[in-house]
Amino acid sequence: MDIRKAIAYTLSAFVLMFSLLAILSIWDIIDYNFLFKRMFQSFIVVLVAAAVIVLIFAIIAKDDKHNDQVPR
Repeated sequence: MDIRKAIAYTLSAFVLMFSLLAILSIWDIIDYNFLFKRMFQSFIVVLVAAAVIVLIFAIIAKDDKHNDQVPR
């Protein structure tokens, strides 16, 4: 599996989980004051980490498709 697809699926799962928790807090099923701060901080950390990983793979492990061509 491509690393970008794996990161996209992971971030999508986090967004769905955070959305579910937000809906539960809107309906006063769970306490949201403490929860929203932790959710936002966690999401920012995961988002930054994913961006760094994608940047590293884009720079270091990029495909060498253009180097295989013979110049004329």
